[in-house]
Amino acid sequence: MEKYIFELPMKVRDYECDAQGIVNNANYQHYMEHTRHEFILSKGIRFSELHEQGIDPVVARIALEYKTPLKGGDEFISRLNVRKEGIRYVFDQHIYRAEDEKLCVKAVVECVCIINGKLGTHEAFDKIVR
Repeated sequence: MEKYIFELPMKVRDYECDAQGIVNNANYQHYMEHTRHEFILSKGIRFSELHEQGIDPVVARIALEYKTPLKGGDEFISRLNVRKEGIRYVFDQHIYRAEDEKLCVKAVVECVCIINGKLGTHEAFDKIVR
């Protein structure tokens, strides 16, 4: 099993499911965004404070691969790693169903920092990259 630098347990809420009883595809992006925010917060970085300084980390690209659907009430673990490629901060994110560690979705999320309207890097984010 791959080693991750951060993980966050969560539970599917019924309203996140579609008529088929499985998690609507868009909700996986919400889970992953929440995981990234909690990871960044755990490193002492607050997005609101960065924004006040003219620094806005934004998602530039997401590639998702759905594997096994989650259903209402399922508990799951959202895990991530992060690396830097040029000016991009690349998050490798995987969601596993908790009961059996079955991979549900994997994603590569590329983020960039816009600093006072221009692309750039920021030392706070450089420090979180392994």
